[in-house]
Amino acid sequence: MGRILQFSDTHFGCEHEHACAAAIDYAHAQRPDLTLITGDITQQGLPNEFAAAGEWLRALPDPQFVIVGNHDVPYWSLTARLFHSWKAFEQATGHPAHDHQFLGPDLMVRGVVTARGWQARSNWSKGVINLNQTRNAAEALRQAPVGALRVLACHHPLIEMIGTPMTGGVKRGEEAALIFAEAGVDIITTGHVHVPFALPISLGDHCSYAIGCGTLSHRERGTPPSFNSIEWNRTHITVTAVVWTGERFEPGQTWRLPRRQDTRKPATAPDPNVAGAREQAAT
Repeated sequence: MGRILQFSDTHFGCEHEHACAAAIDYAHAQRPDLTLITGDITQQGLPNEFAAAGEWLRALPDPQFVIVGNHDVPYWSLTARLFHSWKAFEQATGHPAHDHQFLGPDLMVRGVVTARGWQARSNWSKGVINLNQTRNAAEALRQAPVGALRVLACHHPLIEMIGTPMTGGVKRGEEAALIFAEAGVDIITTGHVHVPFALPISLGDHCSYAIGCGTLSHRERGTPPSFNSIEWNRTHITVTAVVWTGERFEPGQTWRLPRRQDTRKPATAPDPNVAGAREQAAT
């Protein structure tokens, strides 16, 4: 039914130049239904890094969906960090930082920001998720058309993955993951840890999956640059880590995941405009 190419953690400023260039060619050859980028497009949030990241994004195929990561904060401007954390990101990408949504015939994606300009803890690289935003996103995804793949995109893994080289440390992450699982979200796509994975979330009906993406930077943490090809049909979701060999990208590890069956009927399916109307009425 469809294909998403998920890129993450390009970290422009220390990007893997050859891998980033090859990723553009690969994406155009595959013609995905969506190009998804799950944060950390820059290394330190500097203007020249955002300019380079924006140029790379514009070279990728449309449609695109881009969310922020913790490295997309202007690290060296305290004023910008505290008062307009995502202004440079939004200007460079053309995508809003908050309440971003994509809806296609067979696919719905909603973004939730897990990065913060500052936090009341020493390590600001860790994640935080707002449960009101979580509920709004879950309700929107619950209203997706019958049969559509329902995708939540954020930067930090909401549930810690065993064996990854670092942690997301997301405050309220498990509570949010349960809300998404109960809303019937199929996959939660993330970056941050720089290694690919695809695992069931042990909450709800265990048919929601955590999908982690590798990096296209030199911050490899023991694994080569990679990105994810996510394909789906009525019964399964197949995730393939597409890995840099040093000269080209080739398919690597593959995960085949049984898909939750949507028992709603088109005639009685929720109206996908309902969630948006509710959000507008609440503001």
